[in-house]
Amino acid sequence: MINFNVPPFTGKETEYIMEAVKAQKICGDGQFTKKCNAWLEEKTGAVKALLTTSCTHATEMAALLADVKPGDEVIMPSYTFVSTADAFVLRGATPVFVDIRPDTMNIDEKKIEAAITDKTVGIVPVHYAGVACEMDTIMDVAKRHNLWVIEDAAQGIMSTYKGKALGTFGEFGCFSFHETKNYSMGEGGAILIRDEEKIEDAEILREKGTNRSKFFRGQIDKYTWVNQGSSYLPSDMNAAYLWAQLEMAEKINDYRISIWEQYWRELTPLAEAGKIELPTVPKDCVHNAHMFYIKAKDIEERSALISYMKENGVLTVFHYIPLHTAPAGLKFGRFHGEDKYTTKESERLVRLPLYFGLKEEEVSYICDKVREFYR
Repeated sequence: MINFNVPPFTGKETEYIMEAVKAQKICGDGQFTKKCNAWLEEKTGAVKALLTTSCTHATEMAALLADVKPGDEVIMPSYTFVSTADAFVLRGATPVFVDIRPDTMNIDEKKIEAAITDKTVGIVPVHYAGVACEMDTIMDVAKRHNLWVIEDAAQGIMSTYKGKALGTFGEFGCFSFHETKNYSMGEGGAILIRDEEKIEDAEILREKGTNRSKFFRGQIDKYTWVNQGSSYLPSDMNAAYLWAQLEMAEKINDYRISIWEQYWRELTPLAEAGKIELPTVPKDCVHNAHMFYIKAKDIEERSALISYMKENGVLTVFHYIPLHTAPAGLKFGRFHGEDKYTTKESERLVRLPLYFGLKEEEVSYICDKVREFYR
């Protein structure tokens, strides 16, 4: 059986975890956490990066730092993971869903402005499959309407828009290091901070509302409770696992890109024959090969394809059920405008296996089975 996903493993993870254990510093903000934070800052250009226990928690931190309040409205796509909305629902805000673009599956930047009301405080673009949203337009709308932008870049590490790292356009950006992502610490994430004046607030929030970070830097002689907060620090053992992959991030990225390109080459004739559709990567975007998906004709064909692949030893999956159709989405949010593409396109999409270590011959086998299905 070819699994849909296998978490990345370089071989140094165990060694680094043992280093953390021997250092007797396995809680948050140990040596490996600091190394990961520094790598993220250097790679993205963010003024500050902080590892978190998940991308969900990174987004919750961003909502708190943006001072989201009950009654506020936040514009986002419905085609996303539940955490995108949950972070703001927890603050008492209303997610306002708008339609997606059928080419990239990202929020339709042209639909955002019409959804703005006097209650709107922010926009949450989601960079699906590591392909950037149209950030110039989104940032222009945000600036003209005095809205903040928080980027859900859970799938976007190593991706860029016009040469700039995803997660660094808005006030905050959120990465995921879940086991299904390009780089993993099991469960984990990171928050990127654009503006220097927000760093101290983020450190306090992440350290249970205390100024403990300043204490460890020797800036104060004791620390105390200074504001609201929670515990968003991952264990340094998790960070040690992640560091083994960040050390060879380029190699992992190149490997994934080669798989993505092989899928593209082998399945292009099927797309040209009108049987399937392939992903679109706009010219201003450099993606990270987070996933390779194809689109079937409709939900019935997709279900049959997934079953056929499984019968032939290949696990393929579909992705999100649009949030505005879910029970919680109906309860906490609303859809603005017409759902022209969100539901229709989500029902067609099939994700193919893509992970560090997937072999070239396995990709060819997967493509053979897709072609067989359509024959």
